[in-house]
Amino acid sequence: MNIFYNILTHNIYKIIELILLSSIIPYIVLVLKLFNLIIPVLLLVCVYCIIIYCIENKNFSSEFKKIFNININILIRIIIRWIFASLILLIITFYFFNEKFFIIQNNKPEILWKIMILYPIFSALPQEFIFCKFFFYRYKSIFKSDNNLVISSALFFAITHILFLNFIAPILSFIGGLLFANTYNKHRSLLLVSIEHGLYGNTLFFIGLGWYFWGGSINY
Repeated sequence: MNIFYNILTHNIYKIIELILLSSIIPYIVLVLKLFNLIIPVLLLVCVYCIIIYCIENKNFSSEFKKIFNININILIRIIIRWIFASLILLIITFYFFNEKFFIIQNNKPEILWKIMILYPIFSALPQEFIFCKFFFYRYKSIFKSDNNLVISSALFFAITHILFLNFIAPILSFIGGLLFANTYNKHRSLLLVSIEHGLYGNTLFFIGLGWYFWGGSINY
């Protein structure tokens, strides 16, 4: 058991693991055209990360109680920031990506409400566990400082979105990744950062930029 634990917690294993999670698995999804299985794959990766987190973190049971800590005042500030950012994204989409403006409402309006409900739960939450809760704990020994963790989290978050084969997804993912990682770094609340991610993700799908994050947007 000690040998197994030592292997799992060794930095070499962690580096290989990080490359696998952020690059190899998305590449496999791309090559095998498993775009309809992106969410199941994400959930499987999240389950793996939860297991590793529980094995490595001796205090995971007490930590679990803190995962959903939330400060209402901070949440209000996040919502206000999201409103202003959403207005800017709306204007940018209208003027520079007009062909995608309200694309879901114009083509498949019946699925919009499903996205608004399901995306925060089955996409934003597991992604934030992987790239914030898990990432900050697991790779602290590699990246050392909190600033390095914030930047690295955003970078690897962006790398996973290269599979969508457009430049919009990785760029927006890096910017969003910086925002989310910084929120988590400051407040250490998985619930708070997942709500923030869900809000921005739903905005992108609502205004049309979410097309660039949709497996169906890839021409193959």
